[in-house]
Amino acid sequence: MSPAQPNIEVVEADLGLPEHAAALRLLLDDYARDPMGGGEPLPSDVLERLPLALAQRTDSYTLIAYADGEPAGLLNAFEGFSTFYCAPLLNIHDVTVPERWRGLGIADRLLAAAEAIARRTGCCKLTLEVLAGNARAQAVYRRCGFSGYQLDPHTGQALFWQKALTEQPAGAG
Repeated sequence: MSPAQPNIEVVEADLGLPEHAAALRLLLDDYARDPMGGGEPLPSDVLERLPLALAQRTDSYTLIAYADGEPAGLLNAFEGFSTFYCAPLLNIHDVTVPERWRGLGIADRLLAAAEAIARRTGCCKLTLEVLAGNARAQAVYRRCGFSGYQLDPHTGQALFWQKALTEQPAGAG
């Protein structure tokens, strides 16, 4: 007999609430410690400052999934702007589900909630980045309607690059 499916709820976090701030810290640090998040814990000062820093941004959304009342998934997204569409877009920056909660559709629910926010706020599209070696995440994203981005097949798919302007924590996203 298989265990009962947990009750899963996704909430748009209010990072001024201590329980939402604690869930953000727990889930993001778990993600950072995962090989797909860099394999290193986040610095304690980053974890301490993060909820307030996100709460002060007007372009930021944090979604927390709870399974039977326990933090079980996290999605952080930020509004950007598409010049080609002359409209806002929503960039999904972090999606994580701790190992013990994987396989329950939590990431799908987080992505659906992000899409609902994007539609509510008039965004023209959702964007995200995924590591080439993260086949499990890629399968989730494909299932939820995401695909690689290209303007013309002859020029190839877009690549995500970065140039650090400050010292970055290990695995910094």
